[in-house]
Amino acid sequence: MEKYVGAKLHGIRVTDAKLNYHGSITIDADFCREVGLKPLEYVEIWNKMSGARISTYVLYGDPGSRCCILNGAAARTCQQGDEIIIASSVFCEIDDIIELKPRVLVFGENNEIVDRITYEVFRRADNSLDMAVSSELSDNSYGFPASISG
Repeated sequence: MEKYVGAKLHGIRVTDAKLNYHGSITIDADFCREVGLKPLEYVEIWNKMSGARISTYVLYGDPGSRCCILNGAAARTCQQGDEIIIASSVFCEIDDIIELKPRVLVFGENNEIVDRITYEVFRRADNSLDMAVSSELSDNSYGFPASISG
């Protein structure tokens, strides 16, 4: 078993921070369902503004609310408006991640989805591993290596 990226919300903005609450992160349930984040699943959170890195668990917020609320001790690591990355991980065999095809949502300023990305790991004809990244956008503004961007 190895650890792989399971799903990711990239550039989502913190909409609130509630210190006097049980620890967790509350995320719009629609966002969670689209990438496959489950209720109470542990996630890593990386704050693009401060560099802070924490882990906590997911609570589903109101569908359609575009919420991203840090609760409890996690509220000390982010401020409203901070851009964060939320990533889940899975422990599995390589064939499982080949089947999973992890999904990523990329967000704009008002937590609107601006892109959907899929990571695809596959075996080449010689059985060596390779990968491709597909995006709904036609350009490669993310800087993915040309060998994997599609």
